Amino acid sequence: MFRISTNMPNDDIQYRLRRQEEALSNIQAKIAGQTKFNNLRDDPLAASHTVRYESYLSRLNRFEKNALYVKEHLNQTDAYMRQANDVLQRIREIAVMGANGIYTKEDMQAMGVEVNELLKELASIANAIGPDGGAVFAGDKAFSEPFRLIEGKVDGGQESMVVAVEYQGAGASRRAETGDGIYIHLDLSGGDAFWAEKMTVTSNYDATDYQVAAQGSFFVDGVAIQVTPGDNLSSIVAKINDSPAPVHASIDPDKHSLVFEGANPHLIRMEDAQGSTVLQDLGLVVPNAAQGAPNWNPSAAVSGGSVFDMVIDLRDAFYRGDASFIGGRGIGGIDLALNNVQTRIVDIGSRVERAESTWKRINADIPNVTAALGRESALDFATATVDLGMMDFAHKAALQTASKILPQTLLNFLR
Repeated sequence: MFRISTNMPNDDIQYRLRRQEEALSNIQAKIAGQTKFNNLRDDPLAASHTVRYESYLSRLNRFEKNALYVKEHLNQTDAYMRQANDVLQRIREIAVMGANGIYTKEDMQAMGVEVNELLKELASIANAIGPDGGAVFAGDKAFSEPFRLIEGKVDGGQESMVVAVEYQGAGASRRAETGDGIYIHLDLSGGDAFWAEKMTVTSNYDATDYQVAAQGSFFVDGVAIQVTPGDNLSSIVAKINDSPAPVHASIDPDKHSLVFEGANPHLIRMEDAQGSTVLQDLGLVVPNAAQGAPNWNPSAAVSGGSVFDMVIDLRDAFYRGDASFIGGRGIGGIDLALNNVQTRIVDIGSRVERAESTWKRINADIPNVTAALGRESALDFATATVDLGMMDFAHKAALQTASKILPQTLLNFLR
């Protein structure tokens, strides 16, 4: 025969009471956290869906902010480009007047003064600082001045004037992610925005017997071109033309040297990768040049001017009183500049429209995902409140019952 200990009813009741207290605590925690589960084991399937929805919702919120930033940033760039277009349109109007040949030399010089002032305004636009403190057209070198103005004397001019403008910014490679693996380019570099003619760079180095000595690479407009030992000039040209870089490479038939020609008006940027000397060996760039263009080898033939080159040539023609140049190459150069600026405005506008469309789509997705997240994780307060009341009533009843059925101890007789 087994003896039944008087502690067994006490232990059993305390165990059951603690289970009730734990259940009561869980429902109170769910109400406080407004969620249907506190631990993954409460509802593993709903928990897994909730984790995925929360992750996706977090990404959507980030994409929404990125799309809004892209839209605002590109709108700022578009505004400056339109200002540049207006300045060039005014310069062209002056050029058309000056090409008539009916004005005196003094009149022509007066027109040249206005063109010179418009040139300064154009340079101010190109070196504009955006609301975030970075230069709008400096590319990846946002906190440096993109265009360097070189001053000197001009025949007929009364003061020191801008005689050349050099781009010292970088390419525009910044992108904003507006979807999983989806990106929109943020910037427009000054070497793209303020160029007029298709650029050509011709090396003076005879590369008939040239072969790459070691594995390496070089960059053309930010695009990496990989080379392997034994590659000759023809294979290098083929690799460049097969790449997405906006240039066409060829071999000069007389010099047997490498030639680059821009697919559109822009400043061609070239540099050797660290540890590689392919472009240097081919006579195109100089070693240890400062980052950014121009870094051409002095022996290379470089042609294709910027918007500033076109305006400077036109201004100088006004000071000379050369109506024939103004009516021919002068207006022609401004037309090239206007065409590129307007093309870039269209490109910026299309990116703005894409960012706007993306932003609207994401804003429509966020409520849908939020609703799905709520279905999986949100607590039904009506049911939870009823459950809490029932558990609280049952717990109180259990405490009262336990106080009556538990056996008396010595402490009861010491009162």
